[in-house]
Amino acid sequence: MSAPRPIPSFREQPISRLIFMSRWLQLPLYMGLIIAQGVYVYYFWVELVHLVEAAFGHKEALESILKNVTPPGANLVPPPETVVMLVVLGLIDVVMISNLLIMVIVGGYETFVSRMNLDDHPDQPEWLSHVNASVLKVKLATAIIGISSIHLLKTFINAQHYEDRVIIAQTAIHITFLLSAIAIALSDRLMPHAPAKHGAPH
Repeated sequence: MSAPRPIPSFREQPISRLIFMSRWLQLPLYMGLIIAQGVYVYYFWVELVHLVEAAFGHKEALESILKNVTPPGANLVPPPETVVMLVVLGLIDVVMISNLLIMVIVGGYETFVSRMNLDDHPDQPEWLSHVNASVLKVKLATAIIGISSIHLLKTFINAQHYEDRVIIAQTAIHITFLLSAIAIALSDRLMPHAPAKHGAPH
């Protein structure tokens, strides 16, 4: 009886090596998201400078802010405290989207492209030590809910300028995000989990 043929090693399988190396095609996508992160930082500072200038009576900055926070077709100018609240909510929205980008860039690269070997790094994010595709999906869904909440709150503050169907539609979309996040979390809890990474907290 002839001996079984040995299974070729990974280095001896060019197709397998090519498919495995194709994961690096995602690198330009993550680099593009880093550029998008820089755009959001610039937008944040532009809005913050306009807010500070408007607080000191700069007319052009105030007009720019009112143009951004007033719904299309609205004739009434919101009270000053409402304008400040809407601008701050807009800044929080930018920060939350920026956090979402960081989770996608860092978590996605660590999960789908290559290990970063940050186990002993003092600045390693807490969530990165046990990140995987399931954890990343739950965190992204939670971040999207937070962003949706900010947009819905901005709509409620200017509710008198929106039609009922617009408010109902935004509320229904937000509830859909909530239900989707709950479904993702439940499915993640029901699915078997891989062993934790070496050095990761249990």
